[in-house]
Amino acid sequence: MILSARTISERLAESGCFPADAVRTDEPPVRSDCETGKISSPPYKRKEPGRHLVISPFAPESLQPASYDLRVSLDMVLPRSCCTLVPSLEWVEIPGDLAATLRCRSSYGRRGVIISAGFVDPGFRGQLTLCLVNMGREDIALKKNDRIVQMIIHEVQEGGMLYNGRYQDSHGAIDAR
Repeated sequence: MILSARTISERLAESGCFPADAVRTDEPPVRSDCETGKISSPPYKRKEPGRHLVISPFAPESLQPASYDLRVSLDMVLPRSCCTLVPSLEWVEIPGDLAATLRCRSSYGRRGVIISAGFVDPGFRGQLTLCLVNMGREDIALKKNDRIVQMIIHEVQEGGMLYNGRYQDSHGAIDAR
């Protein structure tokens, strides 16, 4: 099952990432307590680490009907015919009962950008490294905060096994280890 905007909002409220009263049935949350802009560590105190969905800093405009748009953390260029590692602005924590698929937003797909390595395991926490390939005819400039990738969050049936790999607690763009 893919989580809706309402369910994503409710799960984020459970984490304390933004107030529960910001969750409405008719529209996305309007403000976030996690908008510190700090990426070096989670910008709030978690109630129970590894048990809640976290997206920080959260941006209401990034919440879509069935996904959340991840943003670019710095100004950069996607050279044509090249794979570029792009760090997401957001720190994410995926609990054991969820996983995420990453898809390039269609506005960039129309320009020839594709994403590889587009899956986030249950239990992952850190900044996401977006592996973007520009198959278009020209270089593409990205600005900090540009929404480039959709994170589609899925429920994991009978989840329990958590990611504990070498990219846990990542900061910035991480090369293959």
